Amino acid sequence: MLKQNYDVGIYVRLSKDDERAGESVSIENQKLMLRKYVREQGWNEVGCYVDDGFSGTNFERPGVTRLIEDAKDGKINLILVKDLSRFGRNYIEIGRFTDYVFPMIGCRFIALNDGVDTIHSDNDIMPFRNLFNEFQSRDASKKIKAVKQMCAKNGMYLGCYAPYGYKKDPADTHKLIIDEPAAQVIRRIFALRCQGLGYRKITAMLNADRVLPPRDYYYEQLGRPNPTNDNHLWNEVTMREILRNEVYAGHMVQMKTGTRSYKSKGYVNKPREEWVRVEGTHKPIIDPATWELCQDITEKNYRYRTTKNGNVTLFSGLLRCADCGSHMIHQPSVRNLRNGEKATYNAYTCGNYTRSGIIACTTHRITMENITDLTLDDIRHYVGRAVCDEVALRQELKALKDQDAAARKKADRSQQKALVSRLNELERLTQSLYEDKVKGAIPEAVCQNLILKYEAERIEKAAQLEEIHQRLAQAEQDDNDIERFLEAVKRYVAVEALDREMLLELIDFIEVGQQTVQGGKKTRDVTIHYKFVGKIT
Repeated sequence: MLKQNYDVGIYVRLSKDDERAGESVSIENQKLMLRKYVREQGWNEVGCYVDDGFSGTNFERPGVTRLIEDAKDGKINLILVKDLSRFGRNYIEIGRFTDYVFPMIGCRFIALNDGVDTIHSDNDIMPFRNLFNEFQSRDASKKIKAVKQMCAKNGMYLGCYAPYGYKKDPADTHKLIIDEPAAQVIRRIFALRCQGLGYRKITAMLNADRVLPPRDYYYEQLGRPNPTNDNHLWNEVTMREILRNEVYAGHMVQMKTGTRSYKSKGYVNKPREEWVRVEGTHKPIIDPATWELCQDITEKNYRYRTTKNGNVTLFSGLLRCADCGSHMIHQPSVRNLRNGEKATYNAYTCGNYTRSGIIACTTHRITMENITDLTLDDIRHYVGRAVCDEVALRQELKALKDQDAAARKKADRSQQKALVSRLNELERLTQSLYEDKVKGAIPEAVCQNLILKYEAERIEKAAQLEEIHQRLAQAEQDDNDIERFLEAVKRYVAVEALDREMLLELIDFIEVGQQTVQGGKKTRDVTIHYKFVGKIT
């Protein structure tokens, strides 16, 4: 029988995981082995198809794609690989090729070390080898994910590129150090946000100043032009991501994305509870107070209205109508002076009234000058008290938080102690019942009734204890909030004028009442709700 001469396509593959196996599976060794076999058989080598650094769990590899195309075009009629795992580790796909695709196009397939040759019909072992190879790939994937999870929990940075504002420590690439030129831009972004500016305004300012966006900055540091086709400008998406990224507060949040399975290379977002968050892993660029203020601005979703020149007005987003609760809108107005001239002044008006007229609400109009003077005087008052009589102010704030807080806290602690004692006693009684039942000291029916009674009481007492825990925790939080307020106001001892950052740090919102006339005098109620402590007077 004449020996058929074949046009052979040699296929070799090496993944990143295979590199740990050493020279035995290297690209060059695979080539040497397969070419030697081709020569010994007297066949013709048409080409060598290589995939270096590709996983075998999917077949979207350039080498495999070219190999199959050449086989379909008739350029090769035999595919030679070292073993089945080199061709792939997805047993379903391998079976599809060896059982259907290759026979249909008249192409022979040989996996040399596994003794697989599709010209023979006795390849019953091949499906089991394919399945084993896939199990190996699945196991390797699990181990790699476990290692990454452990590294993330230890605060090691796993990203390919350092976040903008940082760079990888040359001594340990799993640690981040501050990149000062970019960090200055990060500080500017957070400072502008603290002044109340929105993402679009901050973006426009950076672009106007020709500040390089993160990707362009990265390539500039490498001494190369940015090869991507983007517009080389800052955008609102980047701005939003930076202002929400805890890395700038010194914390690492990783494992936010992952693959659906070891066969899929497409990344999907993981639920927040699966993220790995570690605090204090590196030096922060943004201090805690600035970080919290920016997050508070985002959380409250202030809808800042800008003036015609794009600036945010001083009280934008902070004023509310005391009657309908609507946000008040900035409206420049014109006043007629006695000499016949007109003067422009700034004022805020109820949003409901502005949109729908008197049927919705009244104007509640207040000038910028009046609300500024009222607010500045109130802040100065509490700054003075915090500096000169901090103890008395602290006690007053605690009393305002809850008039009977001290008495309730004392009662809660006493009840907490009693509940813990009773729960321990119920546990001992239940254990004793089981022992008496085993000894035959009490009937089983009596035992069951008592156990049900004790369990019902345990559930009730445990629920009461949880409520007390929550109340005590809230009381402790109230104390922390008071200290944060005192610390914040004392930073403005020498305050001479209001600015946007000060308002956003100290004030939650301000309620403005409708102006009335009493005894010939104009009057209105203005209530300031401070951060952490709420309404003080």
